[in-house]
Amino acid sequence: MKPVESPANWKSAELSARTDWIYQLSTEEVAEMEAALDAVRAKGLDFPEVTRENFPLKLFPKLVAKIHDYLENGPGVFMMRGLPVDRHSVQDLRMMYWGLGRYLGVARSQSAEGDHIGDVRDLRIPKDSPGFRGYQTSGGGVFHCDTCDVAGLFVLRTAKAGGISLVASSVAIHNEILRTRPDLLEVLYQPFTWSMLRQEREGEPKHYQQPVFSMHEGHFCCRLVRPHITLAQRFPEVPRLTAKQIEALDLFDELVARPDFQLVTNFQPGDLQFCNNHTAMHARTSFEDYEEEDRRRHLLRLWLSVPNSRPLSPLMGHIYKDQRGGALRGGFQPRVPGKIVFETSGAETVVT
Repeated sequence: MKPVESPANWKSAELSARTDWIYQLSTEEVAEMEAALDAVRAKGLDFPEVTRENFPLKLFPKLVAKIHDYLENGPGVFMMRGLPVDRHSVQDLRMMYWGLGRYLGVARSQSAEGDHIGDVRDLRIPKDSPGFRGYQTSGGGVFHCDTCDVAGLFVLRTAKAGGISLVASSVAIHNEILRTRPDLLEVLYQPFTWSMLRQEREGEPKHYQQPVFSMHEGHFCCRLVRPHITLAQRFPEVPRLTAKQIEALDLFDELVARPDFQLVTNFQPGDLQFCNNHTAMHARTSFEDYEEEDRRRHLLRLWLSVPNSRPLSPLMGHIYKDQRGGALRGGFQPRVPGKIVFETSGAETVVT
């Protein structure tokens, strides 16, 4: 119960005034990435066959070291700009993203269906559909942490209006709650009941216990996806949220909604944004899209387990399984072992 001292403790005015966390790719770096894509295509390789060896990059590994450092030991957010999305097909951009991801870490499944590259776009899935996922709608998303060490977003196309990307420091939120309501901070260090949202495998529990904040071996971690906590209340055996728990979650929401905590990242086509989910949260505003299919907002998402990740508290064990630093962890285990999906389209999936 003390302030977290970390470079990941920032407010929007501070980080928006800095440019060190934004990297503009050089002509040489882009050419190298496109040449690696050509090499993969020339060999007829499919996604599971792509490795660092057959997607050869000499310049990018130097940038990877910086990305890893900024995510784990810096502000917890990093932006890479300048990939030429206008001169490649979506499928080629998907392959390029996958190839770059092989240098950054190990991709984790984003659902029990085994999707390893998520398509962030409005698929017009009804909210009452079993397959509903918030990132596949045009509505605004609440600030949240993805279920992995690092979340990556690759911007292919932006919306006609809206769809603004926002990032916030969960460290800054933690310290503000400590300053103003330490009694509620104590509540957020205690376990809440979370729903698995139908991502559990057969025989696994439909809900689990996990705190919002935890500290382990001097390393801070925040994980909050409030709808997962709210939806757990539909199970009769789950304890009802107390007034104090609701007050603590409401205060968190109130703070992260303040402009001084929110960083607008101004997505542009060709951007790749990476966030350390243990120290940074992200959200987006609702958007109006184009009618033409080839102009509609479209982002690609990777969930990554990275080699320099921090150790986590045993209280984070249900999702992360292995809490050791640098462990292969995160994501949801596919119901079909070994299933890997590289494209999602409505209720259908495309397995490569």
